Amino acid sequence: DVQLQASGGGLVQAGGSLRLSCAASGFTFDDYAIGWFRQAPGKEREGVSCISRGDGSTYYADAVQGRFTVSTDNAKNTVYLQMNSLKPEDTAVYYCAADLTLTAGLSYQELYDYWGRGTQVTVSS
Repeated sequence: DVQLQASGGGLVQAGGSLRLSCAASGFTFDDYAIGWFRQAPGKEREGVSCISRGDGSTYYADAVQGRFTVSTDNAKNTVYLQMNSLKPEDTAVYYCAADLTLTAGLSYQELYDYWGRGTQVTVSS
């Protein structure tokens, strides 16, 4: 079975850093993309970043550009989201998801094939 497990969330002060991990298992595809999304209370889920496991192409939402970095360790089947200079508005539940067709990007959440459970990130002011 395909599984995605997000971890690494927690409570951090504004300006601090966290690193989220998304461990993937059960995949039989050579290439796919992993997207990071977040949902704050009372808001819609939004795309944060995504990376193609094959060529390493990355994309970022404007709100996190320059502060967040997505990377992949293919040997470990794990994607990381390094979050620096965190702001209170980054507070949300963060999810990772897999796009097997590499067409979804950050705009088409409905095209993602598998979703992991979220991990809570709370940034205090």
